[in-house]
Amino acid sequence: MLRHCPLLLAQDLHGRVYDGFISLQDKDFRLRIILPADLQLQNANIQCSWQLKKALQGYQQILRQRLQHSADLPSFMMELKTILEVALKNTNILQTAPAPQYYSCLLKDIEDLGWDKLSFVDTDFSTIQLKIEDSSGREHLVTLKLNSRYPNEAPECNVDFPIPFAVSWTPQSSLQNIHNQIVSTLESLKGFWDALDEIDKNTWVLEPEKPTRSATLRRIAIGNNSSITIDLDPRHPTMLPECYFLGADHVVNPLREKLNCNIHLWDPENGLLQNLKDVLEIEFPSRSHLEKADFSMDCGICYAYRLDSAIPDQVCDDPRCGQPFHQACLYEWLRGLPSSRQSFNVMYGECPYCNKPITLKLSNKKY
Repeated sequence: MLRHCPLLLAQDLHGRVYDGFISLQDKDFRLRIILPADLQLQNANIQCSWQLKKALQGYQQILRQRLQHSADLPSFMMELKTILEVALKNTNILQTAPAPQYYSCLLKDIEDLGWDKLSFVDTDFSTIQLKIEDSSGREHLVTLKLNSRYPNEAPECNVDFPIPFAVSWTPQSSLQNIHNQIVSTLESLKGFWDALDEIDKNTWVLEPEKPTRSATLRRIAIGNNSSITIDLDPRHPTMLPECYFLGADHVVNPLREKLNCNIHLWDPENGLLQNLKDVLEIEFPSRSHLEKADFSMDCGICYAYRLDSAIPDQVCDDPRCGQPFHQACLYEWLRGLPSSRQSFNVMYGECPYCNKPITLKLSNKKY
C-alpha cells in the first residue's frame, strides 16, 4: 500500500481502516476505506470527498465490479487510480478556476448584449445559450462554452448551420461581436432556409422527419412508393439542387427524362418548389387532402416502416405490385432463394409479393 498510495495510511493495527489521500495529476483526493472484520473487499465501506465523488460520477458500477474481483486492497487501489485517470479526462474538475475579472468581464458583456437575448446560463457561467431571431422570424439557439481564460480565448461556439462557422475573435472581442457575426451568417442563409421552409410547408416530406436547420436534404413524396430527394446547396439555394428519384422504374424513369429535358426551364428568379413543378411537370401531393401515411408504406417483408434508421427504398417494378422493401430485408430474402443469382453488385430474383423478376443493386453497406 505504501508503494501504490503512500498518502493512504492504516489507522488501526488490524489494517481494517485506511484514511488519507489518493494522488493523481498533481491533485490529492481525500479517501477513507473501512474493511469488515473478515477483510472482504466486496463489503468495504468507501467514503470519498465531494471532489472525488464528482470525478467518479457515472463510474460507480465499474468500481463495484473492480471491488468484487480485486484480490487485495493494493490491487483495488491500482484499479481505482486507473478509473480515476480516465474519469478526470472527461470532467472539468481539474480546470483552473476563473479569475475574478472573468465574471466581471462576462457580466458586462451580457449586460451590453442584453439579458433578453439569453435563453440559458449555467450556474458556473461557463455555458451560455443565445436565442437569435433572423429577419424571417426563425429562432436560432447558439451555445457558447467559455473557459477560464475568457476573453483572451474565444468561446467554443455550437450552431445548427449547414455550413462551417468559426468565430473571428481577438482579446478585445465580446459576446456582442459573436452575436453580430452569427446574425450576418443567418442573413446569408436566409434564402436557403426560406426555400426549405416552403418545401416543408407545402409538400409531404418523408425524410428527415424532424429536419434540423443544418439539414440540406429533403425526400419529398411524389406518389405511392415514389419520391424525389433534393440536396440543396446552402450557398446557392436558387440553383438546381442535386436530385435523386426513388421508386419503380416505370414511375421514376419518365421523371428523370423530364428533368434532363427541362433543365433549361429552371429560373433562379422563381422559388424552389415552383421550379421543381415546372421542370418535372408535376403537382406534388397536397397536404390539405392527403396524409403522410398515404406515402409511408411498410416493408413487405418485415412489415415495418423503419428498420433501425432505414426506410423501404426498394420497390417492385411491376406496375400491378409496386410493393416497397427495405434493402436489407430484400437482400436477406433473395439470398435465401435457390433461384436468385448475383452478378457483381446486383442481385436478381423474384418479388416476395408477386413473384415477378426483381433486381437489387447492393450498396457498400455490409449485411
